[in-house]
Amino acid sequence: QVQLVESGGGLVQAGGSLRLSCATSGIIFNSNTMAWHRQAPGKQRDLVAVITAGGSTNYADFVKGRFTISRDNAKNTVYLQMNLLKPEDTAVYYCAAKAAWRSSYNNWGQGTQVTVSS
Repeated sequence: QVQLVESGGGLVQAGGSLRLSCATSGIIFNSNTMAWHRQAPGKQRDLVAVITAGGSTNYADFVKGRFTISRDNAKNTVYLQMNLLKPEDTAVYYCAAKAAWRSSYNNWGQGTQVTVSS
């Protein structure tokens, strides 16, 4: 049974930081591409950051220089360090996983709420 469990969300003031974690089980973590997405109320779900099995990373323009994605293969966990948070970063953040050969993410977490106050 595949499980992706996010944690670390919460309420923070603008300019603050949060670190999200996504603990996984039931997947071959070290061969999966991992990603964070987010969805604000009334908006589409957006890709935030990606980390490949080899450790290459990619970021959406709206978080470049502020967010960092990382992975710990020994712990089957992916992280999202979020600094210099802005009110517009308020959203539910979702962890996702896929095998490298897949074109889309097929395993998702339940999401964790991040709220940034101004």
